[in-house]
Amino acid sequence: MNLKKLKMKKFAGLLLAVVAVTMFFSCSEDDSTSDQNARVKISMTDAPGDYDNVFIDVIDVKIKADAAADEEGWVSLSNVKPDIYDLLTLTGGVTQLLANAEVPAGFLGQIRLVLGDDNSVVINGESQALATPSAQQSGLKLQVNQELEGGQEYLFLLDFDVDKSIVSAGTSGGLILKPVIRISANEGGAIMGKISPSTFNSLVEAKSAAHTISAYTDANGEFVLHGVPDGIYELTITPEAGAAYSIKIVSNVEVAGGATNNLETIFLDGI
Repeated sequence: MNLKKLKMKKFAGLLLAVVAVTMFFSCSEDDSTSDQNARVKISMTDAPGDYDNVFIDVIDVKIKADAAADEEGWVSLSNVKPDIYDLLTLTGGVTQLLANAEVPAGFLGQIRLVLGDDNSVVINGESQALATPSAQQSGLKLQVNQELEGGQEYLFLLDFDVDKSIVSAGTSGGLILKPVIRISANEGGAIMGKISPSTFNSLVEAKSAAHTISAYTDANGEFVLHGVPDGIYELTITPEAGAAYSIKIVSNVEVAGGATNNLETIFLDGI
């Protein structure tokens, strides 16, 4: 299939289609939530990677009510759309709503993404298969460990770190897919702004002692870092190679109370 057409197809719906699960999820057509159930919304975004496309083969999604490490209690979600999705449509701070459903109040332990073997990466226009270890195909476990109260809404953001998820296979010259996903509850706060000039992409990274969150700027130079826990961050803006602008650091960027810190326009210095 033509990669350009495939990418356009995947942008319409990323990674998961509709989340509903027998014996666990009870779907609703609106956002109303009963006192016996909690509403769960799952969104996904993508930390940057230096690739043209990263296609992953999703064949199933499972959930588990407890956090135990054993293989008991996993239930496949119903109405999941198995497909191949391009993760790089979610750079630049873009998020995609993956799930919006009512669940019984109680403990939500884990989410599991089950991958097939039709994964690939496009580098400089050339497609290369991504080997997928059997452990990843059996399911990437994401720890949630959240007590859900009836009548409340819970937001979960899955941040897929493409750069860390693709590793060298060694002397063979191949590449291996080992997904690295950061999950944050209730999405946390956000850091947003605009980088000038905007004629090229810049990598924006926010770092604290415990967290590193990153995204590329979009075509207008704008960026949004989602799911940022409260704290003080150092922001590093790295212009695209060859852009003739130096790296810029913005210190003491605070996120508090889950709010959004809008840094407005940040101007880069020429070399």
